Amino acid sequence: MEHNHSHQHAHSHSVAVNSSNKNVFLIGIGLNMAFVLAEAIAGFTYNSMALLTDAGHNLSDVASLVVSLVAFWIAKRQSNAVYTYGFRKTTVLAALVNAIVLLVAIGIIGYEAFTRLFKPEPVEGGVIAWVAAIGIVINSVSAFLFFRQKNELNSRAAYLHLFADALVSLGVVIAGIVISKTNLYWIDPAIGLVIMVVIVASTWGLLRDSFKMTIDAIPAGIELEAIKKVITGVPHVRYVHHVHVWSLSTTENALTAHVVIDEQLPFDEKLKVIAEIKHELEHNNIHHSTIEIAKSAH
Repeated sequence: MEHNHSHQHAHSHSVAVNSSNKNVFLIGIGLNMAFVLAEAIAGFTYNSMALLTDAGHNLSDVASLVVSLVAFWIAKRQSNAVYTYGFRKTTVLAALVNAIVLLVAIGIIGYEAFTRLFKPEPVEGGVIAWVAAIGIVINSVSAFLFFRQKNELNSRAAYLHLFADALVSLGVVIAGIVISKTNLYWIDPAIGLVIMVVIVASTWGLLRDSFKMTIDAIPAGIELEAIKKVITGVPHVRYVHHVHVWSLSTTENALTAHVVIDEQLPFDEKLKVIAEIKHELEHNNIHHSTIEIAKSAH
């Protein structure tokens, strides 16, 4: 009874997290889409390439949020004869796509900033500062919503996207104020290059983690030797080998292993040992495990 209760509790928690994520993504999409429209209208009205470019960048982030939301929806589809694990892995692919899109977008912005550093163009500093200030508020609120759930990879991806946007907006505000006072137009691209470096540094870890999940590497936060000790720590387990751990999604991990159990134990008792192993693994972030009884360590 204790084992079943633990399993049901873990499953319910997973569903709750996904449901909460869905609502946060919908709020984030709504807020940022409204800002994209406002920024684009202001850009066209005041003929500001800076605002139009930033609106395009924010629109790409909205698209990334939509991709992640769709991935959550697909992940809930039931498994079938072809996709026996279901579609939960799409959340990993969405995180990888988000990281790549962000790095590509930052590369394009960085190239444009580097070009304008040598050929600065006049901009309306005051207007840019006010519009960008609105962006700081919207992006900060959205980023905070995702930060509360940053342990899930797609929420972490969204948080990084939105936090990066808030940094960009802060840089644009500073640049707009200084430009309006001094007409030093080169400050705008210079700040853009500095922000680009910060964003690349913060996104690299996301790209690494999502890539590792895609190729079924050990999930972040799990150590193989520690998992082996958990298994061998169960009474009557003599040895464990052929241990494989991988990510089923951004929130669930799976394991397969061969274990050697005391030969003198009756088969029914061995099954109880297997159940205890699975119970312990659930407390170590392994949600789905397949344990095979082996006769030797070879």
